[in-house]
Amino acid sequence: MSKKERSWVGPSLSAETRDALSFDLSPSQLWSLLLDVMEKRASDRATGDLREQWLKDRFVQPCAVDQRALHEIDGHLLAAAAAFEAVELSPVAPLGVCSSVGLASQNKIVSTVRGTEVVSDPTNVLALECARRLQENSAAHVRLTTNHRCLRAQEIPNKPGFAAHFRMFCLVSAGHERENREFTSDALVEHINTHLSALKRLAEHGYAIGEQKVRLLSTAANVQLADRIAAAVSAAHSVSVQRQDLDHPYYDGIRFMIDVRAPNGLQIPLIDGGAFDWLRKLASNRKRVFVASGMGSQVVAVVFGKGR
Repeated sequence: MSKKERSWVGPSLSAETRDALSFDLSPSQLWSLLLDVMEKRASDRATGDLREQWLKDRFVQPCAVDQRALHEIDGHLLAAAAAFEAVELSPVAPLGVCSSVGLASQNKIVSTVRGTEVVSDPTNVLALECARRLQENSAAHVRLTTNHRCLRAQEIPNKPGFAAHFRMFCLVSAGHERENREFTSDALVEHINTHLSALKRLAEHGYAIGEQKVRLLSTAANVQLADRIAAAVSAAHSVSVQRQDLDHPYYDGIRFMIDVRAPNGLQIPLIDGGAFDWLRKLASNRKRVFVASGMGSQVVAVVFGKGR
C-alpha cells in the first residue's frame, strides 16, 4: 500500500505523534505500546468479527492444497537436496530482514508488533544464518535448505498455485570467494543441478513434470562466468540452456531460471535463483558469496500434481 493510499492516516495523527512512533520511541517502548493497543483491540472483538475475518481475510484462510500432498512433495525435494543441511525456520524473522538487505518494500511484508515480520522469503532469513555460521568459522562452506510457508501482502497473481501464503523450497550456499570466482560458479551449478534432479525425482514418482529449460541471465561483466555454468550444467543434464541479458538490480550480476512445461502445454517459470550481495552487506566483507534459489513447491502440487 502506497503512502497516497494511506492518506487517511494523516488527519488522525499529528506530525509530532507520527514522528514519535516512527523515530523517537525506542524499539522496546514502541513494541510495548503496540502490544498494549493490540491487547485492547483483541479484548473488544466479538466472535462474529472473528468468523467474518476467517471468511474474508486471505492471510488467515487455510491452504487449498491437501497437506499430505505438500508433505510428499517436501520429502522428494529434501531427498534431492541431500548435500544441503535441512533447517526448520521460525514463522517470523527480524523486522526488515527483506527490505534492508534485499531491498523489498516493507509494504509487501506482514510486520508484527514485536519487532518481527512474518517470513515472506526464506532465502533472506537463511542469509542471516549463513552470516552467523561464517562468523564462527570463516572457512566454512555453508549449504542450507528448507521448505517453508511464506506470507506476502502484495497483490496475488491470477495464476494456478498462487496465494497470499504458499509453500517454497529453497537452497542457499555461502562462503569465501575463490580464484576466478570458482565458489560462485560451483554453487550456481550445484543449485541448478539439484533443482533438475528434484524435478527428475518428482517425474519418476508420478508428477506431471514436462520438458525443462534453463535460462542463464548475466550482465556483460559476468558473461564468462555464465559460460562456465552453462557448460557444466549441459554436461550433467540433457537440458536446454539459454543465455539472456540481465538487467534486474536485485541480483548480483547473474541469475538462473528453470521453466517447466505444464500438462496444459504452457512453460511455467517454476524455479528462480542467482547470486546476491546480501552477505557482503551483513558481514561488511566483499569476499563473502551468497547464492540462493527457490522453487514454488505449492505450484508443483497444483499444476504438476499426480494425475494431471
